[in-house]
Amino acid sequence: MTSPDTPDEIPATTDPRDGAPQFVLPLVVRIEKTAPPARTDALETAARAVLMLLSDERATGEDGAWAQAVRDWQDARIRKVVRRARGAEWRKASGLPGITVHGAGAEVRVFPPVPLDGWPKELVKLQVSGTDLDDPEPPAAPDPARPVLWLNPELDMSAGKAMAQAGHGAQLAWWALDGAARKAWQEDGFALSVRTADAARWVRLTSSGLPVVRDAGFTEIAPGSCTVVADHPDLRDRTVT
Repeated sequence: MTSPDTPDEIPATTDPRDGAPQFVLPLVVRIEKTAPPARTDALETAARAVLMLLSDERATGEDGAWAQAVRDWQDARIRKVVRRARGAEWRKASGLPGITVHGAGAEVRVFPPVPLDGWPKELVKLQVSGTDLDDPEPPAAPDPARPVLWLNPELDMSAGKAMAQAGHGAQLAWWALDGAARKAWQEDGFALSVRTADAARWVRLTSSGLPVVRDAGFTEIAPGSCTVVADHPDLRDRTVT
């Protein structure tokens, strides 16, 4: 299996991954009318959900129930789609195989990859658009001793789009780490922060050598846009300062 340098990178006609069956990683965020989660909490919870799936024995073991789907997904273009649910929709989605991850108030359920045009009926009718969330207060400064997924300050993304991009950033960091660093992160509950960089920091980050997500431009933003830089402490000493 070969892994792409960046998830959802710009389509290229010579890329052999384009000829492979295309899969998508579904994530569903719970958004009740009376108690929606804070935006940053939802982004962080989505990123952790991706890491939980990538490290789950059902996805990693040769005979794991999800292993083949994950391999097929990673052999093609890495796509993630975030949908929203509440009430009975959320309960139906929760009945499918997957992992529910809790944040401070957010709930995100991640499911094993499915064919791009083969979503389960419990998920296919869930809405993609309209996943707009706010932070009631500005998020605190991130812990510099733990991973930070930095968002591009020049891009205006819906919460759902930003959740998918944060998941991409977490996945790139996971791929770049060695076994010991992965284990330590897992034992720390995949603690991380998602923050929007200021303009000066963003320039430094994108030239630092840290993993960068470049979007394919299928939705919302232009193809090739740099959306997230994955700033993991164990990757910093490998970068150019």
